[in-house]
Amino acid sequence: MRWGKFVLRLAPVVLLAPGLSSAQRAFDLDGHGVSPFAADGKITVLVFVRRDCPVSGRYAPVIQQISKQYGDRAGFWLVYPDKSETPQAIRQSIAEFGYSLPVLRDPDHTLVKLGHVQITPEVAVFDRKHHLVYDGRIDNWYVDLARSRPAASTHELEDAIEAALADHAVAHNEVRGVGCYISDVE
Repeated sequence: MRWGKFVLRLAPVVLLAPGLSSAQRAFDLDGHGVSPFAADGKITVLVFVRRDCPVSGRYAPVIQQISKQYGDRAGFWLVYPDKSETPQAIRQSIAEFGYSLPVLRDPDHTLVKLGHVQITPEVAVFDRKHHLVYDGRIDNWYVDLARSRPAASTHELEDAIEAALADHAVAHNEVRGVGCYISDVE
């Protein structure tokens, strides 16, 4: 028997216990360590945004609509990865955009690294077993920072949620977004 080239390629997978260690926690706006990974069998969707990113702001209605649509089957979290963001400034931003999602600060980029995100707005979708199944853009609405389509024609976040809910693989498990880079990511 002849063996040709054999390459084993594994998709990026992160397995987490429902509670992260104290060194791996993000923080709520009161400074308490919090893990977004619930033990309730729901999938987890982390939505990374920045107050100073105009694209993040423009996606607020889309994020809210998707979180309402899937909120009974998925746990959604807004994650602010900017180390310089204060809880006060984040609260003001949440009020400005009318968000009702739970919020985390990720100053140490723990969730950024787990979710493999690089840009805001981007998302990380984890299945019921806390495996990362998708990281990247919400949809293809933005072509670049200064140009958007009249409407998105692909919906990667919704596709990833549907796949995770059905325990299926996501067709494209990583699609980079358009927006503002997250600084200091190692």
